[in-house]
Amino acid sequence: MPFTKVQSEKLAQAVVKQIELLILRGILRPGERLPSERELSERMGVSRPSLREAVAELHDNGLLETRPGSGIYVANDLGARYSPALTRLFSAHPDAVFDYIAFRRDMEGLAIERAARFGSETDLKVVDTLFRKMEAAHSKRDPSEEAGLDAEFHMAIVEACHNVVMLHMMRSMFDLLQQGVFFNRQIMFKQRMTRDMLLDQHRAINDALQARDPAAARAAVSAHLDFVEAALMGQQKADQNEAVAKQRFEHEQMR
Repeated sequence: MPFTKVQSEKLAQAVVKQIELLILRGILRPGERLPSERELSERMGVSRPSLREAVAELHDNGLLETRPGSGIYVANDLGARYSPALTRLFSAHPDAVFDYIAFRRDMEGLAIERAARFGSETDLKVVDTLFRKMEAAHSKRDPSEEAGLDAEFHMAIVEACHNVVMLHMMRSMFDLLQQGVFFNRQIMFKQRMTRDMLLDQHRAINDALQARDPAAARAAVSAHLDFVEAALMGQQKADQNEAVAKQRFEHEQMR
């Protein structure tokens, strides 16, 4: 018969499972510092030896890393889904930008439909809070804060869809975007008119999500990414035209 004696779970294993779930669900993020050993053992209600045993197992499994004199961290490389060589290829080839936008259009469309259907009220509050922060940052001359909140807003929608595979895949993609691998988001925010239009697009996304209208939410995401794609195409064309104009100018000076 396929039965064995029931054994009580070791405290260390319970700690391992809890931290694994926090990492899997994206609550603990790559590079995030955990509380001190004393604080963590008190919060989890376990002894320090049990906690150390759990941390050692998580370290061996590549989920945590210890930094002497600094503490315990979620492993940084959990956020690295792409090799440095592939990242360089993405950076070097302009076509990757538009493939990236097409990928986002499909994946974020699915994510926001799921978020509209399955996201909790708290999930939607998080998205709305980030949009309100974008509104507040919109009046500032420096666009960097608003550009950063843009990525957080989109990631909050992915988190609200409650699909851990999609969450980690999209988080790694946004990490590349924040590093400027695909394009520099701050360029999109430099022109006042463009910033106004982007804010209006995010407002439409947020409104549809708060109304729990999956079709309208997906359409708003598609319209936003269509705009980003067109703006980047326009920027590429302008850069090409400027390069040709400089060649003509240099040639004219030499005549």
